Amino acid sequence: MTRPLGRSGLATAPIVLGGNVFGWTADEATSFAILDRFVESGFNLIDTANSYSVWAPGHAGGESETIIGKWFKRSGRRDAVLIATKVGMKVGGEEGLKRAQIEKHVEASLKRLQTDRIDLYQTHKDDLGTPVEETLEALAALVKAGKVRAIGASQYKPDRLRESLEAAKRLGLPRYETLQPEFNLYDRAGFERDYQPLAVEYGLAVIPFFGLAKGFLSGKYRKASDIEGRPRAAGLKKYFEGDRGMRILAALDAVSTRLGATPAQVSLAWNMAQPAIAAPIVSVTSVAQLDEIAGAAKIHLDAEALAELDRASA
Repeated sequence: MTRPLGRSGLATAPIVLGGNVFGWTADEATSFAILDRFVESGFNLIDTANSYSVWAPGHAGGESETIIGKWFKRSGRRDAVLIATKVGMKVGGEEGLKRAQIEKHVEASLKRLQTDRIDLYQTHKDDLGTPVEETLEALAALVKAGKVRAIGASQYKPDRLRESLEAAKRLGLPRYETLQPEFNLYDRAGFERDYQPLAVEYGLAVIPFFGLAKGFLSGKYRKASDIEGRPRAAGLKKYFEGDRGMRILAALDAVSTRLGATPAQVSLAWNMAQPAIAAPIVSVTSVAQLDEIAGAAKIHLDAEALAELDRASA
């Protein structure tokens, strides 16, 4: 069952594959295997960015797009998927959303991806030094040229997102059809307060990142010592502060036991059941992990299960 990406005419299966690990914690061969299985499992939207994985030692950005492009060429499956990528983070010593920057970086992304179009081109983070009109006009030119099919926004403040949506309406330009914020069973308050009402009002499709809270909601980290030496250890520390994280894991354990599922599957199913959510983005580093999370799309959470999870994460 696919879900629409706003008013774009595009639709996504209920799980999006995160490409941030390709070329970082998943090598080329593993990435190819994951991409193959993703398509074979009936899913269709792959999310990446021109900046992935600039944070890794020796990386310059573009590593993920390059691997996906090689997979397109090898597999011949370009038309079987939607590819979403992003622009705006620091790559090659510069960042921002000025017209010239967007024009430069889209060409680099197309080349790395070995494709003639990007299905969903997203502004990775807001550029407060550039008027929203300039950014939208640059993106509109790409849509008109056929290089981009639809546009989306990622890390914007609510007022700037609304300003962008209203500017697109006023100027008759393509509008952001999707929003990519952080949202999961643990990290939910900011989205529900500031972004969910906006998404509902404008009919935006939300494809949240960190759907499993960097892996915490899979249940594989049960105590602080479990994250020592992990690539994401610094970002996982907050989940062990206080008892809220453990309450959430306990509720996930209880619901997953009743349903014969895993905590990761239940967590993603909860995410999919929330208003305005089209599909959570999940990154995996093995085919086995992908097979597990794919099962989330088949899980139905009843009112009792949803309430139990909501109480635990309040």
